Parts: sequence; structure tokens; C-alpha cells
Amino acid sequence: MRMSSRTSHANLPGIDERLVAPGSGYEIDDGKLVRVSPSDPPHAILHSKISALLEAHVADDFEVASDMLTRTSETSDRAPDASVFPRAPDPRTGGRQLEHLAFEVVSTETLSSAAKKAKDLCGRGVRRVFALDVERERAFEWSHDLGTWSLLNASASIDDRSLAVPLPIAALIRASKTDDAVARALLAKSNPVLVAANCTIMAEAILRLLEWRGIRLEPEHRERILAVRDLELLRRWFDRALTCTSVSELFAD
Repeated sequence: MRMSSRTSHANLPGIDERLVAPGSGYEIDDGKLVRVSPSDPPHAILHSKISALLEAHVADDFEVASDMLTRTSETSDRAPDASVFPRAPDPRTGGRQLEHLAFEVVSTETLSSAAKKAKDLCGRGVRRVFALDVERERAFEWSHDLGTWSLLNASASIDDRSLAVPLPIAALIRASKTDDAVARALLAKSNPVLVAANCTIMAEAILRLLEWRGIRLEPEHRERILAVRDLELLRRWFDRALTCTSVSELFAD
């Protein structure tokens, strides 16, 4: 379910005005000091996986944070397990902008208690809040309009303007899916390390093919092919390498 965009009320304190010291391990819920306790597996493991997945999928103009405090009201200072927020500062205040996405790792018995935090965050203007059920491998999104959690299809993906590519829900709720999802996201975002690795593999394949076909290569030809970081160009050269009779034919525009 997509949540509509909401703006914070003008009379509320700034989102980065603190009621509790950052790094203290506490948040404030309606004026009450609440301990944000360290966790054991599987909660702690999933917490780490979520951050890794978000870093891989987030759009270039957004940042990812863990346990970042957000002032939701005069009496509450909340810290979701993971958040996605704009990289640029707020043009009005110069401070941090409000997060667009927030994630909470929960167990079955704490899903209801996480609803209060989700309501606070959405009420402040956070567009979308998700809960990940550790025990039953389920994902939920908070519906501000219905005032409850909506179960998400495990085979679906989270599609949002703060993400460069859709985030598979299965990867969020099943730790074994994390590496594959991260790799696919980085490829989709044209990660320069992966692009360079793929280009090197393709360039080396072109060189081997030309050598196998007996096409004479000078050292400068090898250097030119190995230096290319345009995968589409290398694919065209590979196709030409199947039939060309000289290096000049390979490089012909």
C-alpha cells in the first residue's frame, strides 16, 4: 500500500531537536524514557541485513541510517531501526530532512507495540513505515488511514521514489536472500566496481577470441580493448571479433 505524502505541522519542534541524547540507547515515547535494547539473533542479524539491502537499493540522492532519532511530537523522540532520508539538507532549516521510509524489526508479540511508533512517525510526515516480523518471516506496512498494519505479499517488492530499484520483500524477511538482492541492485544501479569487473571479463574474452582466430594484435590494441569501460561497446566488439579479419575491422565505427 502506498502512503500519501504528509507534511509536518508548523508548530511542531524540528525533527532534529532532541529530547534524548543521541547514542544513549533510549527514545522518548510521550514523555516516557524507553530503552532501545541491544538484540540477539535473529533480530540483530535481520537489522544488519536491512541496512545492507537499503544501502544497495537506495537512490543516489538519499541516505540510509540505523537507529536515527526523529522528533515526532513535543513529547516523543523516536528511533526506527532503519531509515531512508534525503541526502540534501532541508532548504528551510538547514538541518536534516524527514525520512521517507522507516523500518522496524519486530517479533510477533511486539508487532502491536510497534504500531504506536509507526503512528507517530506517519503523523509527523514519514511517508511509509514497515515492520518486519522475525519469527514468521512476514512484512507489514502501516496504513495511516486504516490505523493498522497491512500484510505485504512476500513475492512483491517495495517500489518507491527514494529507491533506485524496487526492493524485494523476500530479501528483507529472509536473510538467505540478501546477497543475491544486493548484487542485483548494484548491477541495476551500474555500480562502477561491478561495471569495471564485467568490462574486464568481456575485454579478456575478446582478446582470447581474436587470438584463437589468429588475428594479429599489437600491444596498443590490447591496451585499448582492456581500457574500455563501456559494456555495450565491448559487446559490439565481441560480435565483430567472431567474423572480423583484422583489428581495423574490429574498431571500425
